[in-house]
Amino acid sequence: MQKNLSDSKAQTTGRWKLLAVLAVCAFPIIASYVTYYIIKPSARNNYGALIDPRQYPIPEARLQVAELDGKPSPLAQFKGKWVMLQAGPSDCQQACKKQLFAMQQLRLTQGKERERIERVWLITDPQPIDTLVMREYDGTNMLRVNDAALKAWLPVEPGGKPEDHLYLIDPLGNLMMRFPKDADPTKVKKDIAKLLKASAIG
Repeated sequence: MQKNLSDSKAQTTGRWKLLAVLAVCAFPIIASYVTYYIIKPSARNNYGALIDPRQYPIPEARLQVAELDGKPSPLAQFKGKWVMLQAGPSDCQQACKKQLFAMQQLRLTQGKERERIERVWLITDPQPIDTLVMREYDGTNMLRVNDAALKAWLPVEPGGKPEDHLYLIDPLGNLMMRFPKDADPTKVKKDIAKLLKASAIG
């Protein structure tokens, strides 16, 4: 009888220890989610506009994301990383180059945290890309998408277009922030730095 009581007590203690370990592991993820998706935006001082990811889930099937050679390459491949995202046609003019450069510099200025960030350019047509642009912004993931699906997905400012904005996707694969047209890089940098510091994931 005494042995059975001891075994039962040991099992109960073991269960509590396991639950405690699981709670410690899960807390950073739960805290990050609560911080960014439940606490009201008015309680924070963000430069970028927060996006409710429930309203803008990534439509992988419709986007038809692919490498430049046509090989399927879904955005889900970047889960676990923060993703800076821009979109637009392959004919990358001054505004497009400015955004590509901004993403490049924003990543570099995060120092050792830069490895947590990916840069993605979603190209909205099948035309070739200038080789000089590809070389200058090497390290940017250049992917093609269905233009209509992209426009239906990305939220824009009134009267704006997706190519006007820089977007941010979190490590869980949620579209969660949009920066204004001609965004101030210093303010964008601060937003990203705060997110990296506060988040225990990605």
